[in-house]
Amino acid sequence: MPTISFAQFRNAGVRFGTPLVLAALMLVSLESVLAVFAQYQELLLVLPYVLLGLVILLSQPFNQGKTALTALMMVIAFYVIQTYLQSPQSNPQTRLIYLLLATLLPLNLLQVHILPERRLFSRFGTGYLLFLGVQLGWGALVVNHFAEHPLPELWDNHFFTLKSLSPLPILLLLLYLGSSLACGSAVLKRNQSHDQAIFTCLLFAGITFATFQQAYISAVAFSVTGLLLLLNLISCSHELAYIDPLTGIPGRRALETELKHLGRNYTLAMVDVDHFKAFNDTYGHKIGDDVLRLVARKMQKIKGGAEVYRYGGEEFTVLFKGKEKAQCLPYLENLRETIADYEMALRQYDSRDDKDQQGAAKRGKKATKDTVQVTVSIGVADSFPDTHPTAVMKAADEALYQAKQAGRNQIAS
Repeated sequence: MPTISFAQFRNAGVRFGTPLVLAALMLVSLESVLAVFAQYQELLLVLPYVLLGLVILLSQPFNQGKTALTALMMVIAFYVIQTYLQSPQSNPQTRLIYLLLATLLPLNLLQVHILPERRLFSRFGTGYLLFLGVQLGWGALVVNHFAEHPLPELWDNHFFTLKSLSPLPILLLLLYLGSSLACGSAVLKRNQSHDQAIFTCLLFAGITFATFQQAYISAVAFSVTGLLLLLNLISCSHELAYIDPLTGIPGRRALETELKHLGRNYTLAMVDVDHFKAFNDTYGHKIGDDVLRLVARKMQKIKGGAEVYRYGGEEFTVLFKGKEKAQCLPYLENLRETIADYEMALRQYDSRDDKDQQGAAKRGKKATKDTVQVTVSIGVADSFPDTHPTAVMKAADEALYQAKQAGRNQIAS
């Protein structure tokens, strides 16, 4: 079922663990992996351009400018590797290009964290492309300047290398290790799609430069990077289509999709926040949004295998598969009590939109309260005798109306 499977890819642990597991498997079986892919040499050398190019193009409609930038940097890096780094590193010019690329790539990837989220094909994107062009031009000048004056002493004294371990200097190994750990922690903490993109690029770029003596390592590592970035974009597109941006739970479209794949035995519950309009008028829309987020968080903790959705406005839906109404009532009663017993602390906002300001006169002394109580009314119906979702949803709506008419903060079925 699409809403469940794709939801798994949005999980912070999955976003962090998937690149890590693939990188570990790649390192453990590096020689055998490279030997297999070497049979498809021509395809392998084109695949990174195709995959990363798709990422750049698809990032535009999905508003994933940071992901597009990381993919663009990887395309440029792969081009430099294939064009200028195919000769032995005993060549001073090749060694210098290798060092510059291995240093500039992670620094530019880390810089994406502090950039605003803008589309690549925009004025901002054009400016950043110029910035990357300046770096490439500067790198070319450095390489040309030192082409006739190699720097073996600088390389040996300041960029200490354990050749038996890796051709990459120790300082750069530490840079990739530290930056990958930092970006990995950002994925776990914030769970943003661009955090995973940066983490993935740093991880596989580090593997590429650390094992640069292996044939086709850049093609394989950059191809895996492209695949992971594409998967990242697919999960983002699913999130845009199915996830409610305010509460972070699946929205009405996800519910409608799920209702098409139900069996004969299930229970639906409609949950409505009591007096929500009056609450908005009294405390303002921003605090009203906090109420919806609070209710969504509490609903996500409901047991019994329930799936929760934001139906629209202040209404939510709970779906129990394979359960009758009587089996679900204890879980719903626990949810109602949990929300009613929770004292929500009011947040103070320095600025309010026009609608909030219009409600200032209504707030009066109530706005000075430190906490407020939120309650919900719940209507429940199961798939007996009519299994059609439309009929069950209508019955749950009617039960919800009964609960509100009976005084709210209760369950009707």
